[in-house]
Amino acid sequence: MTEIAAVVLAGGLARRMGGGDKALLPLGGRPLLAHVLARITPQVGPVVLNANGDPARFAGFGLPVVADPMPDHPGPLAGILAGLDWAAAQAPGVTTLLSVTADAPFLPIDLVARLLAARAAAGVPMACAASGGFAHPPIALWPLALRAELRAALLAGERKIDRWTARHGCASAAWPDQPVDPFFNANTPEELSLAEALLRATGGAAIE
Repeated sequence: MTEIAAVVLAGGLARRMGGGDKALLPLGGRPLLAHVLARITPQVGPVVLNANGDPARFAGFGLPVVADPMPDHPGPLAGILAGLDWAAAQAPGVTTLLSVTADAPFLPIDLVARLLAARAAAGVPMACAASGGFAHPPIALWPLALRAELRAALLAGERKIDRWTARHGCASAAWPDQPVDPFFNANTPEELSLAEALLRATGGAAIE
């Protein structure tokens, strides 16, 4: 999958978690981000982290870190654009970017393969994940060819992922949400505790 890069979105303010870096919170003795990386790195080529502020706090992961290209935390679309810009400049041969969130520790190990299949079957440029009847717009495939269009939309004030993707065509790939939703994300301390319980119950292999 060397033609596919990935961006891990960690640029949010984590207000419901009390602020700080959700990606660095411990889960099963490792940072949340470590779980995400373990799931996605076998499925893609280069990986970049989207985060704002001092990048040194992520130095232990050995990843390039890119900030939002626009001020005032405009949301995940800005992080996706940061990843697209990085891939275009730093990853020759990459044509597609996978975006995932840094607080989803149970991502499926067939994420990229099934998103690619859904995109090809629908004949559209993008594909996003779904489970339990809900779409997960930040977990998606993005073509580098739409980078300029995304930048223009952000500069014009667009902030909703699904509204923008609908303009260009986005397929959906669905996973079952039992016994564990592979797109479970920890937004609150209570959800982080639930993730800890799920990790223990599954022996660390919630989705295979």
